[in-house]
Amino acid sequence: MIPHRRRGIALILFLGVSLILAACAQAPTPAPKEIVFGMLLVGPYNDRGWSQAHYEGGRYVERKLPGAKMLYIDKVNPADRPGTTASQLAEELAAQGAKVIIFNSDDHKDEAVKFAKARPDIVVIHVSGDDAWKEGKNYKDIPNLANVMGEMEYGKMIAGCAAALTTRTGKIGYLGPLINDETRRLAASSYLGAKYCWEKYLGKPAADLKFKVTWIGFWFHIPGVTADPTQVAQDFINTGHDVIISGIDTTEGLREAAKATQAGKTVWAIPYDYIGACDEAPDVCLGVPYFNWGPSYLAYTKAVLEGTWKPSWDWVGPDWKDLNNPDTSHVGFLKGKALSPEASAKLDEFIKGLGDGSIQLWKGPIRLQDGTLYVEEGKVATRQQIWYLPQLLEGMEGQSVPTQ
Repeated sequence: MIPHRRRGIALILFLGVSLILAACAQAPTPAPKEIVFGMLLVGPYNDRGWSQAHYEGGRYVERKLPGAKMLYIDKVNPADRPGTTASQLAEELAAQGAKVIIFNSDDHKDEAVKFAKARPDIVVIHVSGDDAWKEGKNYKDIPNLANVMGEMEYGKMIAGCAAALTTRTGKIGYLGPLINDETRRLAASSYLGAKYCWEKYLGKPAADLKFKVTWIGFWFHIPGVTADPTQVAQDFINTGHDVIISGIDTTEGLREAAKATQAGKTVWAIPYDYIGACDEAPDVCLGVPYFNWGPSYLAYTKAVLEGTWKPSWDWVGPDWKDLNNPDTSHVGFLKGKALSPEASAKLDEFIKGLGDGSIQLWKGPIRLQDGTLYVEEGKVATRQQIWYLPQLLEGMEGQSVPTQ
């Protein structure tokens, strides 16, 4: 038997612990801090391309960060919203409580800067710009502005390699949007990837590879304003280009490749931007280089919530340990059903070389389209040389600068 005194002490301890546990059970769990972030999308939120990739990135933040809520306005472009500016729409998001606003297009560059200056209380994230890059050409000291862009050059190199390993005619068509630094360097990266794999894996001379770029004039089709990407894709097919690499926000290249193949031709395509783009025509899709915006948007939003956010210029790349990891890789490449096993194996070898640095495509000698030596032999291009590429490269067919 337990002595009375010890039993009394035990009872007191038992009751004390019980009271503490009861109090803990009744204490409310602290509610997560709330933060509203807004997103301005240049195209439709469900375009199966650029804008949908950003929209899904926002949903990723909501899933990963308790208390986070996304607001968005899509079709933020002069054709869909004539007379309305992106900065005006950003004010609408701010009025609804947004403390972070993402401008998701190079087309929003000036409006993002204008809004950031006017609203120092709002954190502004501009995608694909360089205004926060201290070593860039357009640096502006704006304490509430950051830029972010994925290193899609790698994704485009992989796309170019897949195209070169697959083409039977040796003719690749590149469906381009408008002409600027970004679109030139991405088209050029596709060509560099195609040229490398054409020469190194297939043992064919570079002169036998035809790589044509046709620009439509904007990120997607605007009737009466841009060239029709459907017609451009058809022109590629009718002139023997049997792989179409897309650089635009939408999937016309993929659709036309599928129609041509169903009509008895053999045509493949590589869409762009969105991880699910191949689903529209899987039988002709070689794969898709895509952006994964979620991790960057989560980091920015969490930092604002915690009071640790600072302006930055971020050019973020793939996770070479796991290229398609949704939590760590900002740029990925998802292979398509139409990629042959042989091409897939070679592509894996190529990707491994990019990841470990044994394959360096932006290394001289690199000449511009007009023959000018741009990167000297043996030297690796600087980030500035790649970012601000002034022309397409020697060996590429197509315009290098917009028509005046």
